[in-house]
Amino acid sequence: MHLEFRHLRTIKAIHDAGGLARAAGILHITQSALSHQVKGLEDQAGVELFVRRSKPLRLSAAGMKLLRLAERILPEIDAVEQEFDALRKGRAGRLHIAIECHACFDWLFPVLEQFRRAWPEIDIDIRPGLAFNALPALAREEVDLVISSDPEKIEGIVFNPLFDYSPTFIAASNSPLAAKPYVVAEDFADQTLITYPVDRSRSDVFTQLLTPARVEPKAHRKVELTTVILMLVASGRGVSVLPDWVLREVKYQPDYITRPVTEKGLTKRLYAATREEDATEPYMAHFLRLARTEPVKLQRA
Repeated sequence: MHLEFRHLRTIKAIHDAGGLARAAGILHITQSALSHQVKGLEDQAGVELFVRRSKPLRLSAAGMKLLRLAERILPEIDAVEQEFDALRKGRAGRLHIAIECHACFDWLFPVLEQFRRAWPEIDIDIRPGLAFNALPALAREEVDLVISSDPEKIEGIVFNPLFDYSPTFIAASNSPLAAKPYVVAEDFADQTLITYPVDRSRSDVFTQLLTPARVEPKAHRKVELTTVILMLVASGRGVSVLPDWVLREVKYQPDYITRPVTEKGLTKRLYAATREEDATEPYMAHFLRLARTEPVKLQRA
């Protein structure tokens, strides 16, 4: 028996309408074409699917079996068709994010909250376990976007610029360095430096300041959470260099002092890496636009 989706739609339409004429209208075909389709289906099945002398037209026991099948399968088919239609129109998709920047959660969650309202059909996820292997995961299509401050030349991957930020020095308010208008590499030589647990090649304070100056801090302590770093700094257990957006509130608290790093200050740029073909998807373009503007508003606030 060769059963097609249109056969299941026919069975359900006749059952719902109670007659061939009304069912033909629902299916947008002629009554003659519908009768021919029903006869062909019954010939395939080898049994009658309708009790023809009844009014309204009723399904036979065999027809009821097909109706139950139609009621199970057709909603799933309709749902898949709607998903495919949404994909074609750019309303649906996947946005799984990996983050190489530990401090980025501070601005990323407000961005995602706005994005979620605009694109409720997009599957959003953050993959923290891929932070140290994010770009290869992007190339393998395990994630769809990587937040990074270290662009690389990778075939098929584009680094979309988001915004600039300033790595900023923070210490306890009673630190001897509070008397200085800015800090330089040599100021770290007798300090315990607290950073996120990332390789030095991906740490702003090392790549932009200490490594070029060949200065080693007295001690180096790695801490996962921003709140813990700030707590340790406030208690005088070390100093840190954090993105300016992280310090937009604490810099006004009496427990801390913040200073530029070097006289002119440091500047870094944050990027969102995507696969080249995904960057122009409507939902991806909207996310990138939000990620460029919302963090800047937070910095200014």
